[in-house]
Amino acid sequence: MSKAIEITDQNIDELISGDKPVLVDFWAEWCGPCRMIGPVVEELAGEYDGKAVIGKLNVDENQEASAKYGVRSIPTLLIFKNGEIVDKQVGAVPKNVLEEKLNAQC
Repeated sequence: MSKAIEITDQNIDELISGDKPVLVDFWAEWCGPCRMIGPVVEELAGEYDGKAVIGKLNVDENQEASAKYGVRSIPTLLIFKNGEIVDKQVGAVPKNVLEEKLNAQC
């Protein structure tokens, strides 16, 4: 079972530049809604293994990427394809909402 990969300021540009969709969960330890959506992101990582890249970026540890992509509130989930943001979700949502967004890009 795949797990969500750790995304950092150092590796985000390389990860999002591929042709597979990349879902990045911008989160922090102290954020309640982030903890609610965390297990959903982990489930998606397993279910979309090979079809999409699923990862988590801790905003406290990686402020450069958060600023670059305009993340002002968390959780923010961005979907990238070919280095461009193709979809965005701010706030915790049910799993099916994220599945629909990913399926539209796969």
